[in-house]
Amino acid sequence: MARRPSSPQSSEDLLHVDRSAMQPLAERMRPRTLDEMVGQKRLLAPRSALRRAIESGRVHSMILWGPPGCGKTTLALLLARYADAEFRAISAVLSGLPEVRQVLAEAAQRFAEGHRTVLFVDEVHRFNKAQQDAFLPHIERGTILFVGATTENPSFELNSALLSRCRVHVMEAVSVDDIALALRQALDDDERGLGGRGLRVSEEALREIARAADGDVRRALTLLEIAAELAEGEDGEITPTTLAQVLADRTRRFDKGGEQFYDQISALHKSVRSSNPDAALYWFARMLDGGCDRAYLARRLTRMAVEDVGLADPRAMPMALEAWDTFERLGSPEGELALAQVVVYLATTAKSNAVYAAYNAARSDVQEYGTQDVPLHLRNAPTRLMKQLGYSQGYRYDHDVEGGIALEQTGFPDAMGERVYYEPVERGLEIRLKEKLDRLRAERETARRERGVSKSRDGT
Repeated sequence: MARRPSSPQSSEDLLHVDRSAMQPLAERMRPRTLDEMVGQKRLLAPRSALRRAIESGRVHSMILWGPPGCGKTTLALLLARYADAEFRAISAVLSGLPEVRQVLAEAAQRFAEGHRTVLFVDEVHRFNKAQQDAFLPHIERGTILFVGATTENPSFELNSALLSRCRVHVMEAVSVDDIALALRQALDDDERGLGGRGLRVSEEALREIARAADGDVRRALTLLEIAAELAEGEDGEITPTTLAQVLADRTRRFDKGGEQFYDQISALHKSVRSSNPDAALYWFARMLDGGCDRAYLARRLTRMAVEDVGLADPRAMPMALEAWDTFERLGSPEGELALAQVVVYLATTAKSNAVYAAYNAARSDVQEYGTQDVPLHLRNAPTRLMKQLGYSQGYRYDHDVEGGIALEQTGFPDAMGERVYYEPVERGLEIRLKEKLDRLRAERETARRERGVSKSRDGT
């Protein structure tokens, strides 16, 4: 039997093929099912709550929080597909309130006709309070299944009203192994990927691309696509030379004003505090690599010298200031070594937050006791009237006293009595300070007690 000739492709089919060919590899390889997704094993594991909800079509409004390229948009698309719902996407960067209202009105009309809408809002943290509030009644009525995507901590960036109506799902950066798997799938896929082009690439080269992508699958596929285009002019092999060209300008994830920034400076500070110079150097290098303002790092290092080293090693603060000044004079990259030197010194030297704690305690007393009068004996008396009123009366000039300290003399307002704020630790120089202060405080207490007994005897 003769085979029937295949029917010619329609103009719409040809247009679809052309459009598909024009799409970036990352878009063409976007997963069509949950099983095709790479990474997110914790969130989408078999029998996990979210996976069961998606596969059953009973999804809820949610916030997807994770780094770029971890699959937030893909997961939103799959939510709509499994729920047999219309998918609409808007970007908080490009869309204003009028467009939001139009999309919501269309969703309401669709809901009235018995159809659901998954509304995906990319970078939802960039919407202001009024724009975020616009979604609330529609989420409550079920007009939309709201899916907000953000790279920032929702606790800080989203309204509590919106958070209360959505469940937050934390998505993780995709591992090197999973990204390498996605790259291999793209190379083997004849329909959507790079299969059939005769490309040759080693597994180690794929892993190098995966490492350079820094947890971002989309970025990895883009790098692979560029490498493939270069390789087609080199007999189809993605060589080390090709990779060197493609990966020349690799950068790590770092948001100068967002979650990554604050997480990394926290890690640097806590590593210094824990006397771990190796970890501290790592986070310092990470922040430099991400483009952090060097002056900001110098200021934070100076703060660490004051807050966490303190008087256990008084050399730390001037060393931090000198390193800051050195950086200002030398600039990058030479001046960064001076800052690195301070990182190591701060991490390895003795630590004490005794002054920091004492200062906070004193501030707390200022707020609690209000405006207390300065005791008369501590007041200056430059005029006759002030002397007649008792200003400076009873004050003992410490340098004229044996030992150089008028031990019985108080320095606090009468209503407060003596207070102890500064309690040196037994580390570094504060060991000696503690010995001296403990002795002085004991002698001062004895002198005040003896003076009190003397007063009671003579009635003065």
